Amino acid sequence: MPVRISQLLYPRLTVLITTCDARGRPNVATFSFVMPVSFEPKYVAFSVAPDRHTFSNLREVPEFVVNVPTFDMLARVWLCGRRSGRDVDKFKLAGLTPVPSVRVRPPRVGECPVQLECVVELAREFGDHWLVVGRVVEEHVERVDFEPLLHHTSRRFIRPGAAVEAE
Repeated sequence: MPVRISQLLYPRLTVLITTCDARGRPNVATFSFVMPVSFEPKYVAFSVAPDRHTFSNLREVPEFVVNVPTFDMLARVWLCGRRSGRDVDKFKLAGLTPVPSVRVRPPRVGECPVQLECVVELAREFGDHWLVVGRVVEEHVERVDFEPLLHHTSRRFIRPGAAVEAE
């Protein structure tokens, strides 16, 4: 029986990706297939299934914000991953605060201590997902000393343990 890749490569940082359509209607969605790509300039990538509302928004407005939530936001983050923005305003449903971005059209999530405004530089299909690479054009860092939300698979998340330094 094949094992899902998400059960083999974990834990993964969980983020909220915000996008908007051409009319400016925002969406917020949960992603854990995300990674940094470059230090300087800063690039970040995530993968998205083409049937997701986030993907159709990116086709209309090739900009997004990576919002890094804290562990205590788990219930709201889970909600944003379970409902489609086509059907409901997830900002309102999850009690999240949309904050205007400085350089891109999609809003930031006010409750997240780190927000990276990005412009899409590459979108390419790989298997059943698309890899989206964005150049960070503006960063907002309220603090970095928080407990991140780490995803294993499905409904399972992992609480970070103690930091250990390699010898």
